Amino acid sequence: MAQDVAIIGIGLHPFGRHDTLTGRAQGAIALRAALKDAGIGWESVGIAYGGSHDAGNADALCNDLGLTGLPFINVANGCATGGSALASAVAAIRSGSAEFAVAVGFDKHPRGAFNPHPRDWGLPDWYGETGLMLTTQFFALKTRRYMHEHGITEDSLVRVAQRAFRNGALNPQAWRRREMSYAEIAESMPVNLPLRQYMFCNPAEGGAALVLCPAEVAKRYHPKPIIVKAAVVRTRHHGSFEVFSPALAAQQAPAPTVTASRAAFEQAGVGPRDIDVLQLQDTDSGSEIIHMAENGFCEHGEQERLLRDGETEIGGRLPINTDGGCLANGEPIGASGLRQVIEICTQLRQEAGARQVPGTPRLGYTHVYGAPGVSGVTILQR
Repeated sequence: MAQDVAIIGIGLHPFGRHDTLTGRAQGAIALRAALKDAGIGWESVGIAYGGSHDAGNADALCNDLGLTGLPFINVANGCATGGSALASAVAAIRSGSAEFAVAVGFDKHPRGAFNPHPRDWGLPDWYGETGLMLTTQFFALKTRRYMHEHGITEDSLVRVAQRAFRNGALNPQAWRRREMSYAEIAESMPVNLPLRQYMFCNPAEGGAALVLCPAEVAKRYHPKPIIVKAAVVRTRHHGSFEVFSPALAAQQAPAPTVTASRAAFEQAGVGPRDIDVLQLQDTDSGSEIIHMAENGFCEHGEQERLLRDGETEIGGRLPINTDGGCLANGEPIGASGLRQVIEICTQLRQEAGARQVPGTPRLGYTHVYGAPGVSGVTILQR
């Protein structure tokens, strides 16, 4: 049986816009904070995994932290980069490759929407010429279809965003820290309908880092280690409709989020009803709604009632994105998945302050989703 792995150090450089800092500098700040939290030095780290989309190679952090000769593997998996780095670090500890591992990510994106090139993703030029490489358009199309099939209304899209900004206002490290009214969101500028300006996250910058070690020795380094019960990454099957899909298949297949979630629950030996606090990828309001069901936390179409009845609020049965998620924090691709894990660790340590979920949460869940159809899920235990 594989040994348990624990997170003993967390570090975050706040997301947003930081004109005086490079993306790598923000990653270095986060990594130093994680090492301090774990009570170890960089020279003790045996292996590291890190990613950045627009701010250079992550292994350049060795120039900042120290040239110790450790293996540092660059990770690139779209918005699932952070989850992929963590899954790799967990596997390294379980295999006995190192006593201490690091997962780190950072980024610094230009302002405006992401603008990938079709050929970089194995697609013909026409896909970009028709506007489908613009991810806001894809997510709007997918959301519109989902709303039609499952009876979801625009009211739910507004409620997701409203909760995100409400939670962000409680988070001193969030980028967007102002609550927004229902009307502000519902009447904001259309981007790609049914999604409006305040229903999308922003490309951003920031850094996040974790330090891991075998669970059996974790309390030597931190009084509140968090056990990684599952860390799973899955890609798409033929027939699932994902970012940069050039067509809809005649027969649909489950999304990679579905297969990743099921594998994670099986690995952890728990189910959706056991989870006390969770993070779901909210690139936009519609994506979070879809991911609620794809991760097994409700039936398709049930989201409307859960949102209306307040069950996804901090004090509800199913608290989602307690730090404001991507909508309030923005999304630096390399760091975003690790930010999710840091928030769950903070909640399980009961150190979240005004946004702390009530009671004594024991199990947390994180989910990332990235192009061209990659999903990463972790289940964490206090």
